Amino acid sequence: MGVAASVVIGITVCQVLLVRFIDPPYTVKMAVDRLLNVGGPTSDFSAIQWVRLGDISPHLRRAVLAAEDQRFLVHHGFDFTEMGEVFHGFLKGGAIRGASTITMQAARTVFLWPGRTLLRKAAEAYYTVWIEWMWTKERILEVYLNTVDWGEGCAGVRAATARYFGVEPSEISRSQAALLASVLPNPRRWSASKPSPQVLARKDRIMKDLDLMPLLPRPGGLTRHRTKGTTWSGSPQTEWNHV
Repeated sequence: MGVAASVVIGITVCQVLLVRFIDPPYTVKMAVDRLLNVGGPTSDFSAIQWVRLGDISPHLRRAVLAAEDQRFLVHHGFDFTEMGEVFHGFLKGGAIRGASTITMQAARTVFLWPGRTLLRKAAEAYYTVWIEWMWTKERILEVYLNTVDWGEGCAGVRAATARYFGVEPSEISRSQAALLASVLPNPRRWSASKPSPQVLARKDRIMKDLDLMPLLPRPGGLTRHRTKGTTWSGSPQTEWNHV
């Protein structure tokens, strides 16, 4: 058992380390979608067309933080403040909602199979720890933006901006960025091209918070976590984060 565990740890650590420096052309989720939908729309995924973080519109870099993880710079992969608020709201009879951070979402998209089992959640937490230890915050956000699912057969920021707006990732406007970010909790159900009233309401909330978000990369180079003296502490997390 000890040898087997050591092998698993070694393999997974190598995976995380490689993606720290090498841009993956596919994710595990894309591979699974292709295998399960041979001949269907999701079997036509092309390789990810990678975009450097600095070449993505600053509006979109801020919008995804506003929508998905407003405490991104001040947590280490797990937003325990948000988890506590979710649990407290559940005890009061509120709707169940998730508390996944951008790091957790990147972990499951890049390395894990689709599903909602306890095993996958445990694996997600495991990968999250290694990602936060090995990658910079900038790299985490870059990997997330390049691998996140934005609809059927649409993985990554370049595919999303081309499909929905016909522009390059650097050309996305403030309003378009908020609209793209607003569908992230459920991109297979919601659409940026045909936004529902719920999506438009989310877009308006994101636009209000957008300028409060930090802009990455940060001046002074890439760092793993918040640097000493940084005053930004994160805005209160909004209600649309997802599992």
